[in-house]
Amino acid sequence: MNSKGSFTRAISVLGIAAVLGHAAAAGAQAYPNKPVRIVVAFAAGGFADGNGRLVAQKVSERLGQSFVIDNRGGAGGNYGAKIVADAAPDGYTVLVTTAASTVAPSLYKNLGYDLLKDFTPVANTVSAAGVFSVLASNPARDLKDFIQRSRNRQINFATAGVGTSSHIAADYLLRVLAKLDATHVPFKGGGPAVVAVLGGQVELLNSSGAALAHILAGRMKGLAVASLKRTSSMPGVPTVEESGFPGFEERSWVGFFAPARTPRVIVNLLNKEINLALAQKDVIANANVRGMDIHPGSAADFTRFVHAEVAKWAKMVKTTGVKVE
Repeated sequence: MNSKGSFTRAISVLGIAAVLGHAAAAGAQAYPNKPVRIVVAFAAGGFADGNGRLVAQKVSERLGQSFVIDNRGGAGGNYGAKIVADAAPDGYTVLVTTAASTVAPSLYKNLGYDLLKDFTPVANTVSAAGVFSVLASNPARDLKDFIQRSRNRQINFATAGVGTSSHIAADYLLRVLAKLDATHVPFKGGGPAVVAVLGGQVELLNSSGAALAHILAGRMKGLAVASLKRTSSMPGVPTVEESGFPGFEERSWVGFFAPARTPRVIVNLLNKEINLALAQKDVIANANVRGMDIHPGSAADFTRFVHAEVAKWAKMVKTTGVKVE
């Protein structure tokens, strides 16, 4: 091809690129032009729902479009995740889930989706340490005392679902480290799990935030927090480490994901708006009251974090030997 032809072709390629760039920008400016469905992979009232709902409300207010919460709890968050994995990658169906999503790949043989291939991580929001709690009337003073009282009996413990980080961490602590006869009782979210404990159906709960209000109100008793230092929201509750298990830490988090191949301009717009929501005073106050830490950052930051979490929980699942059908 002569130099004139090459030049003409180069100009054409640049022209196409410019058109595509303008189209992408126009798409971002037009988005969202209809309601956005926010699939929360856990039941209403729990850790994922409360935080996802508040952030979605703030984003909705800024963008002037409805962000409709659709709670689809079940299978440790996998049911809701599958719905979003199968959705059109246009930004109008978004997943809100927890650390459970990074446990699932090593726990389930047939998820029906691949977290690292079928989703685009959009933004992290908050995290909270797990809290082991019981009814206020339980005679145990703390986790160490509870374990001593449970040496020669069978106990049951509730979590927000099979395969959640609270499930794997509690199973590891109670069965592997403390060597108790402990049975897991899963629920479709932290809210229903708290109700079961309050109703006396389950003795012990491991949850990230769902029980805090009841602990502060005196209806439940915090035995230990799964953070490396005591929390400001419950300074009188010892850590799991203080209870005799050095280095034990379990934190759940709430993140937003879009289907894979969602346009980058839309992912970046959502990330920007979520970070702006996290910076609002009432969102910060809500996190502080609930003992949570806020985690702003880019979509790339969250992607790296998700990959690291998948690797971490894979090791934990292997150690516990937990299996699900």
